[in-house]
Amino acid sequence: MITTDFDSVISERMRTEHRALASRWFERLLDLLPVEARDVFPTESLLDHIPSLILEISAYLRHPENEAIAANTAILQKAQELGALRHGQRASLHQVLREYQVLSDVLVSFVLEAMGQLGAPPPASDSVALVSRLHESVNVLSQATVETFVTLYTRTIADQNERLEQFTRMAAHEWRQPLGALRTGVSLLGRSELDAQRREQTLAAVERTVQHLVDLTHKLEAVARMNTDGDTAVIQEVSSSTIAHEAARQLREMADARGIEIQVADDLPALTVDVGRLELVFVNLLSNAIKYSDPLKSVRRVEITGSSDSDNDGRSCRIEIRDNGVGIPEHARATIFQQFTRAHADRDDLSHVSGIGLGLAIVADCVRAMSGRIEVWSNEGEGTAFVLTLPRVLND
Repeated sequence: MITTDFDSVISERMRTEHRALASRWFERLLDLLPVEARDVFPTESLLDHIPSLILEISAYLRHPENEAIAANTAILQKAQELGALRHGQRASLHQVLREYQVLSDVLVSFVLEAMGQLGAPPPASDSVALVSRLHESVNVLSQATVETFVTLYTRTIADQNERLEQFTRMAAHEWRQPLGALRTGVSLLGRSELDAQRREQTLAAVERTVQHLVDLTHKLEAVARMNTDGDTAVIQEVSSSTIAHEAARQLREMADARGIEIQVADDLPALTVDVGRLELVFVNLLSNAIKYSDPLKSVRRVEITGSSDSDNDGRSCRIEIRDNGVGIPEHARATIFQQFTRAHADRDDLSHVSGIGLGLAIVADCVRAMSGRIEVWSNEGEGTAFVLTLPRVLND
């Protein structure tokens, strides 16, 4: 027997459990980005946005022939409000996209669970159509949120550029006079005919001008920092094990296809860091390790381990991504972090490996932005280790 009216059954279950689904979404989000609920949704009305979006998705699943979700101004407005909220909290675009990815994962899992609980399976075509509409709904809402986020972000960049231009003009104006006086004083001190009294007076004037420039620099520095916030939603305290596990999960299929085991230590250090950049570093380094695994070895693995940096009183930590792949030729190690550089471009047996040589350049940029450094150790035929040294607290 085949279940009839499948769409209505799933829609009703989603409507009934929409708050539980929102809670499941939030728990998944906190696993990835550990923050307090109030840090993400600071008011009760905004905390209601995700349940409202789930309700609207459930209605669309039941009656897709009615008004398309993309034309529903009320629900699109809620998605746009989410974009404004996340921009105001200084979230990254990576975070916003990840929040919707998690929502999609939660809802698809729910549909699959509900299908398993039905007395009889629905037709395969109905199941595919329902999941397709589910993805369509989330994509439409995600697009509305992202468009608002990007619009506000672009406006913020324009405002920052304008403030930077104003600051530059102000600084140039303020520095011009004392720098002119300093230049004149230095020029006078270079004259051999200057008597001792005049030399002493000129030297005193130069010292006063230098002190004036120091004081002026401190004032301009204070002006530059006036509109700068300390902590942002991008920079969060997180277990690097959590981020590494998430990166490994994204690459699991790729690793399994090549018979590679990814091992992530559960005791990796906790950091206050830009989560998006750290995840991007892990993804690129793991992806490289998988692509350049050694097919001749019976056991192929990538390990992520970590420790405190004893040389820096524990204020920084070391994270190592080590593989037993083909290794990096010695002649290529000095340039692997440059754009469009591929360490194995001259090896015919690795010509099938895709890429244009940007992954490690992106890694290096991310590590620099996190105030860290990256080193590489490698032996051809044995494997490669990338060692990250990162501050436990960014800008500490």
